[in-house]
Amino acid sequence: MSLKKFKPITPGTRHKVAMDLSDITKSTPEKSLLAAKKKSGGRNNDGRMTMRYLGGGHKQKYRVIDFKRDKFEIPATVNAIEYDPNRTANIALLFYADGEKRYMIAPTGLKVGDVVLSGKTATPNVGNTMFLSDVPLGTVIHNIEMTPGKGGVIARGAGTYAQLNARDGRYATIKMPSGETRMILTTCLATVGSVSNSEHNLVVSGKAGRSRWLGRRPRVRGVVMNPVDHPMGGGEGRSSGGHPRSRKGLPAKGYKTRSKTKYSNNLIIERRKK
Repeated sequence: MSLKKFKPITPGTRHKVAMDLSDITKSTPEKSLLAAKKKSGGRNNDGRMTMRYLGGGHKQKYRVIDFKRDKFEIPATVNAIEYDPNRTANIALLFYADGEKRYMIAPTGLKVGDVVLSGKTATPNVGNTMFLSDVPLGTVIHNIEMTPGKGGVIARGAGTYAQLNARDGRYATIKMPSGETRMILTTCLATVGSVSNSEHNLVVSGKAGRSRWLGRRPRVRGVVMNPVDHPMGGGEGRSSGGHPRSRKGLPAKGYKTRSKTKYSNNLIIERRKK
């Protein structure tokens, strides 16, 4: 999938850069795999705003994604590559040999007609899901479980991937997308390949209205607020606002919030790059 630039015939297209969607093969989603998606507008059950900067947005339906890939030893054929408004990556519609249909996150290089498999007999081909105990060392992987059977939670966004570096006993050593190196149980599942739509970070929306379509209202900086609204508010003219803080007074930009006694600290070999 490549990028598409526009002629500056309107202010909104002057700097706009969009995906050309050439990899998308089907424009309508599979009806049996849709779920309702309710919008709150940032309001609670009293109608009071409890989350700022949310509201509006185009009506969407949620595509139910199979993050577990737990249909072992049953081959599935890729029927279509689809756009998903709920995530940055594309999704693939799978038709299993037993008649079931499921969505999975589409990795780079997966095409319509390809056959994917999960389980002990799966080979390290793009789109196949394997246990970390069976994945060859050095393989690029995504949709990685942290708890066996819970479903993939690591490397699911567009263009992300991790790498299996080593195995030692019950644990595999994974280089994360953030640069962190940590240990994960070898009984966890991971999918071979990197996530599709890798150029998503180069997209330029071109106008504020596209953020409104996504349900994002304008975000107000703390320094332009009044002292009653934010610790960094107030002052004459353009004042710096003191030390960077959140609205509740917690320091921002470098203040460590991770617990020193967190259970997974001993599983982290190397912290992420600063």
